Amino acid sequence: MKRIKEIIITSGSGPRIPKCEAQHNATALVFSVAGYNGNFWHEFNDGFIPLFITVNSIFPDQDVIFVIDKARDWWVSKYAGLLKAFSKHPIVNLDNDNDNATHCFTSATLGLISHGFMTIDPTLLPNSATFTCFRSLLDKAYGHGRNQPSMYYSPVTQPRLVLMSRKGSIGHVISNEGEVKRVTEEVGFNVIVFKPSIKTPLQEAYALINTSHAMVGVHGAALTHSLFLRPGSMLVQVVLLGLEWVADVCFAKSAKEMRVEYMEYKINAKESSLVEKYGENEMVIKDPVAFKGNNWSSDIMDIYLKEQNVKLDLLRFKEHLKQVYDKAKEFMDKDG
Repeated sequence: MKRIKEIIITSGSGPRIPKCEAQHNATALVFSVAGYNGNFWHEFNDGFIPLFITVNSIFPDQDVIFVIDKARDWWVSKYAGLLKAFSKHPIVNLDNDNDNATHCFTSATLGLISHGFMTIDPTLLPNSATFTCFRSLLDKAYGHGRNQPSMYYSPVTQPRLVLMSRKGSIGHVISNEGEVKRVTEEVGFNVIVFKPSIKTPLQEAYALINTSHAMVGVHGAALTHSLFLRPGSMLVQVVLLGLEWVADVCFAKSAKEMRVEYMEYKINAKESSLVEKYGENEMVIKDPVAFKGNNWSSDIMDIYLKEQNVKLDLLRFKEHLKQVYDKAKEFMDKDG
């Protein structure tokens, strides 16, 4: 919260009220993109999904202008397409040193509404908007690329699988990624290894994932790209030790709400790098739920989120992939 600017609301009249220098004939929605924003999962969980909920709660079919705190240049550039899908108006940046004008609006709402982790509850919205509606907004923002020449929009003869890579990252790395790619190809997939960065254009990421038939990845922020999967395609989340609950609330729920076919590959202890450090008989390995208890402290979080990598059992994983292939092939034959 220390990264969030405090907005002071005052009331009164007379000389204390500054003269309007920029008059807007629309309402303002004021919010911050500081806090944990900068992490791709938090950009959506803390930002765009609550923004969607708030717009559909308070401003359905209304003109709205976003007044944003900590809208850094890279953030505005990266999400320009999505912001335009929400509102036709340019944003008003509270940190813009070149804009010292007093902006006036017909009314203003401060803050965003959340329904919980990666959740949209249609029963709480006047227009009953769902997560599928949010997915349609993403398509409005980025789906027009399908009308442009692109290798991803060419006809395919094999189901395409996106293998999310975390090479070089801290934790959650598939140490035998090359072998995993090989066995995935042996099953019959056309595999594309995708390691997004903060500079990866969302138009490019959307074109790849929206034309694919399956995605496989270890739990982590980059798996938020699963929001770009088409309904009917496959998401396989590799769930590491101690992360069952986090895996469910971060990605499983949203996938199911978007009608994406969701499957989990829960690793066993021998596939986790934590065994080498702690040994198979320690509570941290044998019973992560009991080890954590109700204490999701930074120290415990670091064990399961930062210290842990995975070496997948290729035979076991290949059998899992055969089921994924059958469903992905069926989806490809039906929807292309």
